[in-house]
Amino acid sequence: MGTLAATEAALVEGIDAAQMLANVEQWCAINTGTRNIPGLASQAALLADAFAELPGEVRLVPAAPVEAIAADGRAVQIEHGAHLVLSVRPHAPRRYLLTGHMDTVYPADHPFQTLTWLDDETLGGPGTADMKGGIAVILAALKAFEAASLVSPYVGYDVLINSDEETGSLASAPLIAELARAKAAALTYEPSALPDGTLAGARGGSGNYSAIVTGRSAHAGRNPQDGRNAVVAAADLALGLKALSGDGLAINPARIDGGSANNVVPDHAVLRFNIRPRGEEDATRFAAAIGPLLREVELAHEVSIHLHGGISRPPKPLTPEAETLFELVRKCGAALGQSIRWQNSGGVCDGNNIAALGVPVVDTMGVRGGAIHSPQEYMIVPSLAERAALSALVLHRLSGGE
Repeated sequence: MGTLAATEAALVEGIDAAQMLANVEQWCAINTGTRNIPGLASQAALLADAFAELPGEVRLVPAAPVEAIAADGRAVQIEHGAHLVLSVRPHAPRRYLLTGHMDTVYPADHPFQTLTWLDDETLGGPGTADMKGGIAVILAALKAFEAASLVSPYVGYDVLINSDEETGSLASAPLIAELARAKAAALTYEPSALPDGTLAGARGGSGNYSAIVTGRSAHAGRNPQDGRNAVVAAADLALGLKALSGDGLAINPARIDGGSANNVVPDHAVLRFNIRPRGEEDATRFAAAIGPLLREVELAHEVSIHLHGGISRPPKPLTPEAETLFELVRKCGAALGQSIRWQNSGGVCDGNNIAALGVPVVDTMGVRGGAIHSPQEYMIVPSLAERAALSALVLHRLSGGE
């Protein structure tokens, strides 16, 4: 086990666990499903007030335009909430990026809306772990870091709390790229990979696609031979995509929209699917295979297919630079009496986007908890202060502190 220097002990002693919990309870009382724009606006206003306690400029950045495919194959614009950015000492030569997200997977009409104490140390509720608890960790860690007497004017950071992480960060991807540029390191506050605090190491990638199939309608009884069935073609494409899965590439055909009355040969369909490449070579293999598969289905069914979408989360390998950052986190944990380990994960997050820009990142610095994306989501409350101390110490040592 490592030890804390006197300055490091002072750094973590002032962390206010009660205030952290109060923040989480206040923030989780607001529904912030990704499509709940008013809820996200209310949340952003509270976060702007909270992060204004830190030095620097707080601003709300409008979401980038995002196009999606409707059930009828039309391209439509999707509205997103604004993103919160705090910039501290923007001209410092050594700077970090800390990221979190204010949105959750629970829409405004979802039944899971309230907080419940499951036992003396476990709080259940929407967003407790994923990741309003993580936002509380960011704020408390930075307040502790700024209170230290050895904060260097040559060290600065940006904080990004986006509003669309749960749907792939398409409306914040340009902002992530802008803020990650030239950063020495990044920390992202997704909950730990396991309730014991295990971090996520390497991650696979993720891409979402819509295949728009256009056929030809006809009467299903009088002249079906004149029709070109778009739903059947979409189903054939789904089987072809599933056959591409394996050896580091998982493909999930998730939904087919299309068709009308039972006595009409359907002339349109939209097949939606997700891909999960384990590494860059798997993404490359998919890119090489999808074109020939589309042409094969087009020829077999005499339809046309337009593919919309792409890989929004590139695979995140554990690079030597990332391993160095993980080791620093492990040593800081040991000095605080926290056992830190990591394992590879099939999930994705904004850490994928950051790593793709060449910035070392640890992306599960948030609270310990579990059952995320379900009505059983919970946060282990003592981990609020634990993780805030860990982040404050990591930032301190990254900045040359003893």
